[in-house]
Amino acid sequence: MKMARQPRPRLTLDIAAIPTYAIGDIHGRYDLLMKAEEAILRDGERLPGRKLIVTLGDYIDRGPESARVITHLMEPLPEGFDRICLVGNHEIAMLDYIDGWISYDDWMGMGSAELLRSYGLDPDHLPLVFPTGAKLDAFIRQSLPHTHIDFMRAMPVMLETPSVIFVHAGINPKLPLGEQTDEDLVLIRQRFLESRIPLPKLVVHGHTPNDEPDIRPRRLNLDTRAFRSGKLTVARLWQGQVHLFST
Repeated sequence: MKMARQPRPRLTLDIAAIPTYAIGDIHGRYDLLMKAEEAILRDGERLPGRKLIVTLGDYIDRGPESARVITHLMEPLPEGFDRICLVGNHEIAMLDYIDGWISYDDWMGMGSAELLRSYGLDPDHLPLVFPTGAKLDAFIRQSLPHTHIDFMRAMPVMLETPSVIFVHAGINPKLPLGEQTDEDLVLIRQRFLESRIPLPKLVVHGHTPNDEPDIRPRRLNLDTRAFRSGKLTVARLWQGQVHLFST
């Protein structure tokens, strides 16, 4: 039986006095995440009060160390730092496979073979061992750590602040924030990127890969193809200013 999809939490927070660091799509690059966090911790040492790190989703697939990335994100940060992990479409696809909404082949099309390898499973050998798809699915579902699955299930889909929206893909410009669908928030592209409708706030997002951060008056895209380029991009938002740096 398929597990029903549950609406994702949506968070609100006033970050006016909180130096906030947003990290783009990680995609299994644990090495780059460590470099990005080291830079954030160094930068944050000279700033007052507590600091916040917001990761924009797509922690898994394509890169080599999805499991290690998730393990790290579940661990506490150094004193003085908090973290909010937003969900991306790749986390939702993994849960959709586990819950029976998409097939093994569809999931593999997301770059999830690398994810399985990071958990010690061989995606080339597994289909030869299990004669039916149902047995293959059952084995994978019981092999993936439940703590990681529960962590992904609990990820919020959006963080809204008085002046900034943090989200994986973007928003539907034609709808009020309260009417946004989870699907749009993690998957939207052209209707968001090409719209001429003024956005209500600065939208900090990932999902659409670029060679460099895409900087617009009301939109900031931090997805710089980390899994392939070796460039994981971070934006610090504080006191009405944005500062960008990358690995």
